Amino acid sequence: MTEAKRKKKSVLWSKMHMPHCEDFKQWCRRRLPILEWATHYNLKENLLPDAVSGIMLAVQQVTQGLAFAVLSSVHPVFGLYGSLFPAIIYAIFGMGRHVATGTFALTSLISANAVERLVPLNSQNLTTQSNTSVLGLSDFEMQRIGVAAAVSFLGGVIQVAMFVLQLGSATFLLTEPVISAMTTGAATHVVTSQVKYLLGMKMPYISGPLGFFYIYAYVFENIKSVRLEALLLSLLSIVVLVLVKELNEQFKKKIKIVLPVDLVLIIAASFTCYCTNMENTYGLEVVGHIPKGIPPPRAPPMNILSAVITEAFGVALVGYVASLALAQGSAKKFKYSVDDNQEFLAHGLSNVIPSFFFCIPSAAAMGRTAVLYSTGAKTQVACLISCIFILIVIYAIGPLLYWLPMCVLASIIVVGLKGMLIQFRDLKKYWNVDKIDWGIWVSTYIFTICFAANVGLLFGVVCTIAIVIGRFPRAKTLSIKNMKEMEFKVKTEMDDETLQQVKIISINNPLVFLNVKKFHADLMNIIQKENASNQPLDEISKCEQNTLLNSLSNGICNEEATQPCLNQKCSLILDCSGLTFSDYSGVSMLVEVYTDCKNKSVDVSLVHCTASLIKAMKYWGNLDSEKPIFFESVSAAISNIHLNKNLSKLSDHSEI
Repeated sequence: MTEAKRKKKSVLWSKMHMPHCEDFKQWCRRRLPILEWATHYNLKENLLPDAVSGIMLAVQQVTQGLAFAVLSSVHPVFGLYGSLFPAIIYAIFGMGRHVATGTFALTSLISANAVERLVPLNSQNLTTQSNTSVLGLSDFEMQRIGVAAAVSFLGGVIQVAMFVLQLGSATFLLTEPVISAMTTGAATHVVTSQVKYLLGMKMPYISGPLGFFYIYAYVFENIKSVRLEALLLSLLSIVVLVLVKELNEQFKKKIKIVLPVDLVLIIAASFTCYCTNMENTYGLEVVGHIPKGIPPPRAPPMNILSAVITEAFGVALVGYVASLALAQGSAKKFKYSVDDNQEFLAHGLSNVIPSFFFCIPSAAAMGRTAVLYSTGAKTQVACLISCIFILIVIYAIGPLLYWLPMCVLASIIVVGLKGMLIQFRDLKKYWNVDKIDWGIWVSTYIFTICFAANVGLLFGVVCTIAIVIGRFPRAKTLSIKNMKEMEFKVKTEMDDETLQQVKIISINNPLVFLNVKKFHADLMNIIQKENASNQPLDEISKCEQNTLLNSLSNGICNEEATQPCLNQKCSLILDCSGLTFSDYSGVSMLVEVYTDCKNKSVDVSLVHCTASLIKAMKYWGNLDSEKPIFFESVSAAISNIHLNKNLSKLSDHSEI
């Protein structure tokens, strides 16, 4: 009896623990994406483009690291550390293959508020000027980086907490107009913060509500203090950067390696400043001493965490939103998936761990992603290769940057924000697609420049939710009676052979940012099931797709909807009778559905569309102009399908 119990206990024990071991492996693969792509890495195909991308990325990481460290009100050398450690952490935990985490203008600007508030510049005279044992820097510089590291640490902890709470699923509230307006407004703030360096002016730190306007008021009041030499050098640097980058973009298909104009400009400006002694002759401000090496890790000052909680939340939210937008964009462009919640963990650890190595808050940047795009990067190996070259700069080349003029560094920052600033062009698009989204963009931008990026982001989200709540009660759904009548009419008018190739899906609710992902997933699931089978249908499959806000209505299809159609080319009819309104996200999703179906050899027709929806879709997407896709009724759409089928048969016979 005892032996039987032991066997039973061992069986139960194995059943309890064997799945746990397998679950742990799956958990590791899910939480450590490097285990997935590293094991399938193709050295022959990917190493060369990743190496080239890594070299070009290192150039931008170094220049942005120096620039954004100054923007964060800390010593430039800490920007080099901020370009190294976060990139390594994200390569291990992140899912974006074309996302390079490092110093970021928006998070640097937010952390600068805490640095200037807790360790103001006028306290430098009160602080002992003796150098510390850390890189020979003064106590004042170490106090400042301590505050920035504390913001990074607490911001990362908040992001990790959001990962634990599974708040990645709430990112659907961050619509494209809100993100675009917030990042554009924040980029405007960054440009404004660099005005003093571009003009060579001495200016006190100005922040807070309406600080944007106070800065320009101070500039105009003290316009006589502008240094002409700094202004001319800034203008020359901006012209050279813009011109060469435009040429690189125009001829990138003809030339394999683009010119690293940022690096060339830094070398040329530093050499010129050294030879002409501009620092003493013209009074130009330079970067100054860059110490060699990496200091031993040290914990951020925990006693000031409560004082930087506002900036930490700003860094956590703004950094994550901007980074997620880039990760999702690259995933969509190169056909892979990104887990929103995993990105919380990756960026959280990219802030927490580097904060022990004197790093400022980090996030992904549009400029670095653009470099990875243009140079043909394949995987995160490009980021890891860039870290090798950053180490070379830290241990060997850093001290040579002493003579780099601050106005040149400011010019690099301003030009690097071009991708964000040109988002002003989106206003025309939003106006033509959905005027309410246009209003949200404008109001979010105004709130961002008047207050701060996190305030603008919060306003945009609240405003979007309020508008959707106000519009949804007016939504009308298509009645079952009308659906049955339409189905009967179609079946009696057309032949069975045509009907076997057609699927009609009714959209019964507004299509907005809250339900576009569910709509796309359900629709693609139906199409994939059809293409995977060879069995014919006996009649039209009818599925009423309900993408309601509540979780009880998740778009349940009847059994006919899941049956496959013929293996030959199928046709999809989207009945938009119940689509009473759609926002920018809904229109862009409909265009994306049309494009995806076209790539899968599925013809798409839209019926009962409103005039505003037709206008918005034609403006937003490059729709097929050769074949009509908008019809007044389902009968007209099926008649068109039948006509096209007969024409294709005639063409086949003529060829024979």
